[in-house]
Amino acid sequence: MQPLEPGDALTPWLRFSGASTELGLRLTFLTDNDDEVHVEVSPRTQGMKFAAQSARLSFAYRHGGAEQVDQRLGYRVCVAVAEHVGAREDAVLERLVADAKTAAAVAEGSTRIREIRSTRMLELGGVPGERFYTLSPYLGCLIGCRFCYAQSRLDPQRSLLGLPQVQWGSYVDIRVNAAELLADELRTLPLLPIKFCPIVSDPYQAVERRFELTRRCLEAIGQADDPPPAMVMTRSTLVLRDLELIQTLPKAWIGASIPTLDDAVRAHFEPRAASIPERLDMLRQFKRAGVNRCVVVQPMLPGDPIALADALAEVVESVSIGVLRGELGAAQDFADPRFSFARDEDWQRDTAMTLRDALEQRGVEVWLTEFPPAVGQWRPRALPGV
Repeated sequence: MQPLEPGDALTPWLRFSGASTELGLRLTFLTDNDDEVHVEVSPRTQGMKFAAQSARLSFAYRHGGAEQVDQRLGYRVCVAVAEHVGAREDAVLERLVADAKTAAAVAEGSTRIREIRSTRMLELGGVPGERFYTLSPYLGCLIGCRFCYAQSRLDPQRSLLGLPQVQWGSYVDIRVNAAELLADELRTLPLLPIKFCPIVSDPYQAVERRFELTRRCLEAIGQADDPPPAMVMTRSTLVLRDLELIQTLPKAWIGASIPTLDDAVRAHFEPRAASIPERLDMLRQFKRAGVNRCVVVQPMLPGDPIALADALAEVVESVSIGVLRGELGAAQDFADPRFSFARDEDWQRDTAMTLRDALEQRGVEVWLTEFPPAVGQWRPRALPGV
């Protein structure tokens, strides 16, 4: 976007707001009506849906909140961005590829596990009145659940960097300066709840044993003058290593993804993740330690929703429920005759509603926002414009 800086006008009716690379390359703009529009950038070679294109890139739009962007507005924004970007894309893309090739790698010649240095850790998310930060010490995930929609966002970014298109779950970028950046941002940015975001990587995937970036980020939060709420979501029991540390944080939440109670189903769809009994036991240990806990059920996988409600009611007070957002790399998993019924939208919705009703009957609160309701009761320092 150079020479524009955040806050500069791209057109008389459109202002550049900022950029993010956490979920692929995303540019954010504000219209003259203060409508927030995200523009997602991908290489034309990826064949992604688009509203406008330059010679080498495609541009798609989505609303910054829960609403839909007017199609005419989205198209106008993407056309304006494509015209601006197209004038300098060759030089920028060539530099990106050159920088990626020189990035330090854990193993000689490796493009699967790379050590990188970032310039920002806390990414602003949510809608006005419900803002929060996402935090990902790693990009990419070696747990590699094949239905994870992060792959659809990160694969185009790897293409922009000239990195090989490899199977989701086989690569991860190590943000080696994560804790130092976070400590600085906690001193200089307005405080908001922080979500260790498994959308792009599980914070306790296997590389955390060696690099301890998630642990060091939690330590930075604990050392802040006014530690904000922090929620860690994971499919791994490695989080138990940091139980005593998390126990010292005044507003910490531990969450697990538990999409089924049937561990045979889990092994089919999530072969590298901790077993369901292990995840439930992990939550029990945090319960005994007095740490806040929650569960996310997404997508709905085969299994008895009533039995799942019984199991969750024993370990948490609140649950978030979501349905399948596309099969992506799990098409073959869902094609298995034993589980093919679970790909049906009606089954996903009906099972989710059955689970919701059963949880509420057991006194478990079901939430639809990014955080459990108790986190929403916390009030941060003022953040201008949000």
